[in-house]
Order: sequence, then C-alpha cells, then structure tokens
Amino acid sequence: MTDFTGFPERMQYTSLPSAFFSELLPQIDDVAELKTTLYLVAALCRQRGYPRFVALSQLQADVSLMRALKNSGTEPVTALEEALAAAVARGTVLHLKITRAGKPDDIYLLNTATDREALARLTSGELSLPEVEIVAPEPAAAETPPDIFVLYEQNIGMLTPMIAEELKAAEATYPPEWIADAVREAVSHNKRKWSYIAAILERWQREGRGRGTDRRDSKEDPDKYIRGKYGHMVRRS
Repeated sequence: MTDFTGFPERMQYTSLPSAFFSELLPQIDDVAELKTTLYLVAALCRQRGYPRFVALSQLQADVSLMRALKNSGTEPVTALEEALAAAVARGTVLHLKITRAGKPDDIYLLNTATDREALARLTSGELSLPEVEIVAPEPAAAETPPDIFVLYEQNIGMLTPMIAEELKAAEATYPPEWIADAVREAVSHNKRKWSYIAAILERWQREGRGRGTDRRDSKEDPDKYIRGKYGHMVRRS
C-alpha cells in the first residue's frame, strides 16, 4: 500500500452535511457502508440540476470507489450493493429502480426534504428524467394474519387447553380475518372472553356481516349473547 503523501496546496473541498458527523457517523459500524456513504454523499453534493441523483452503474464504474471496497472481505461489486442497501435501510439515501436505454439500473438520492418530494413526483409520474423509465415498485405482500393463539394471548388472556381446542375449531370454521375482527370488537367492548368472541362469530355466520350491526355505536340487545350457543358461559359485567 502506498503511503499518503498529504494534501496538495491548492485543492477543491467537498461539503458534507453537519448532521453526517453529529447523527449519522456514530451509527455506522461497517467500513464498507461508511466508505460508500461518504463517496455517495460527496458525489450527490457535486451534482447539479433537479433532482440530484447518482446511478448504481456510475458507482460501479468508479475506479477509486471500487478500489476502496477491495479490502471489505467480499467482491467490491457485492460490497457496494450491500453497503447501498444498508444506507437505504438506515435512511441515509433514497432508492429508485429505473431502466435506461432498456437496461435496468438504480438511482440514489440524498434523504432530504427536497429529494423526498422529488422521489414522490418521480414515482407518481409528475416528474420525469430524460431517457429514464421508472420501474414501478412491486406491490407489498399481503400481511399474514397473526397466529390465532398469539392473537388470543396478546388481546384476551392466558391460553388454557380448553380454549386452545376452541380456537382450533374456530380456525377450521371461520376465515382468519373474521376471527381477528371479532377479537377486535370484543376488545373494543371490553369483553375479553372467548365466549363473547365465539358468539360474535356465530352471529356473523348466521346473519352475515356488513349490516352495520357490529359497529361500536350500534344499539345491541344486551341479552343477545346470553341467548346464544355460549350463553351459559357469558356473564354480564
């Protein structure tokens, strides 16, 4: 390794946001992420026009950056991609997938108020870049319904063997979103009992949903659940 001989007498300076030193620097503990972040922020600060961004292809073609990532323990290109992913996850930069001349690429913007607005305008189509096509983000995967036993313990109370059997039967009978909604309704009425939840599910199955009868402000018959299948288990508060 060649020793650094010092800075020249006449040179250019690159500005960095003060928050980089006071807030961001103490958080970064990976050398590759630190090197990439420094280079990326400096490159973005030197950009002109609106919005200011740097493409992944530009970073991969930069000899100095690739050399700086050589000793990261992995291939420089892989180290760069991992470092950029870490910077995006940390909130240092914003990321957007694009195609340019039919080739896929990625662009990175500094996470500032101005660039957050620019990113929103790019993704909505209000703003466009020359010869650049924005790749629409993939739709988020549908949220997996919570495990019925976890749902019960987090919202109602301790799980007993008898209740566990009731839950298994309910899971085999009703859609998972029904069970989650019934738990939510029971909690909203401060009726944290499985018998109350089961009665709600039974009513929905018998009468159907969407009639407005399960809203918090509905005027319900206080003896409705007492007359149901689980009436012997319900006790008035």
